[in-house]
Amino acid sequence: MSDVNGTTIGDTSGLTSTVVFRLGTLGTVVTDRFTREIEGLGLKPKHVGLMAALSLAAVASQQELAARMGVAPSLMVSLADHLEGLGAVRRVRDPRDRRRQVLTLTEEGQGLLERCTSVARTLDEEFVAGLTEKQRKALDEALRVMADRAGLP
Repeated sequence: MSDVNGTTIGDTSGLTSTVVFRLGTLGTVVTDRFTREIEGLGLKPKHVGLMAALSLAAVASQQELAARMGVAPSLMVSLADHLEGLGAVRRVRDPRDRRRQVLTLTEEGQGLLERCTSVARTLDEEFVAGLTEKQRKALDEALRVMADRAGLP
């Protein structure tokens, strides 16, 4: 059986058999689910990513965070504005360099991040429910290696 492009459905040599396609598709499904779960908190995944980055570094400039997260500085400003409005981050000028805006995670932000972590762990359990413990460990290790190679934290 073939699809409209003539590719054999179930063909293990086609696009749908590639790691990139499968990870991308799963990533979309997971991101959609996570997004729906956190929207009641007034957050989107990039907000959570920023809070997670701040939790790893006590203090960081908006410019450093934009580079670390791979987003445009203008998006970082928008993300920080939103989180500051929620009381999740504190933004102050660096006394040594007045051009530099420094962000820190507040206690409220830490609480929001913990709630998002709980949501993510619940979704983790749903998505890996069909895997054995050995498969879960192998998946975790494979994802860790791939993230390291991609330069992700």
